[in-house]
Amino acid sequence: MEEVKLHGFWASPFSHRVIWSLKLKGVNYDYIEEDLSNKSQALLQYNPVHKKIPVLVHGGKPIAESSVILEYIEEVWPENPLLPKDAYERAMARFWIKFVEEKGLTFYGFYKSTPGEEQEKATKEIMEILKVVEEKALGDKKFFGGDKLGLVDISFGWLAHWFQFTQKLVGIQVIEPTTLPKLHAWINNFKQIPLIKENLPDGEKLLVHLKNLREWLIAEKNLKS
Repeated sequence: MEEVKLHGFWASPFSHRVIWSLKLKGVNYDYIEEDLSNKSQALLQYNPVHKKIPVLVHGGKPIAESSVILEYIEEVWPENPLLPKDAYERAMARFWIKFVEEKGLTFYGFYKSTPGEEQEKATKEIMEILKVVEEKALGDKKFFGGDKLGLVDISFGWLAHWFQFTQKLVGIQVIEPTTLPKLHAWINNFKQIPLIKENLPDGEKLLVHLKNLREWLIAEKNLKS
């Protein structure tokens, strides 16, 4: 079997969704932790365009961008499929994966928002997005694809851990049993999957990291205003 390596960063949800996919597929790999303030020559060589993690290296060939990596993993290791067999259902899964990726900047805006009109606007926008996800994508299902964890769940996985801490830092709880009950239940179901539960970054450490990063972003924003 050709060697598999993953260059990632411990606090990155994008690294973790690749880790989850590899674990669920039963693929053995070597993990290389990157210092994002001093990126390795290997990372810069493997991803010369974006110079970002994650990068999967399979048989010496690098694949960058987490969504592309997830598709690659699904094609190369078809065992334990994470996408539906039906062509229409696969298309719908890809639609929702693309949908959440396109909304990333909105959630980023919420993460670095401060009390006032800006935060109210950001909160309203993400609530609208999450309502669409809950009603149109998840519905009454346990997971986005039904009873089994799939690629859509993995792509939304940051909601189950990283966004929980984002809400704490911002001081606004968006996903609650009373506001988004189905998404709230999905988070619990997602985090109960053993391979997910065992491969989440430490909560306290992640909270400190996200807090420090948020404070830096807010300070940078204030300097520019």
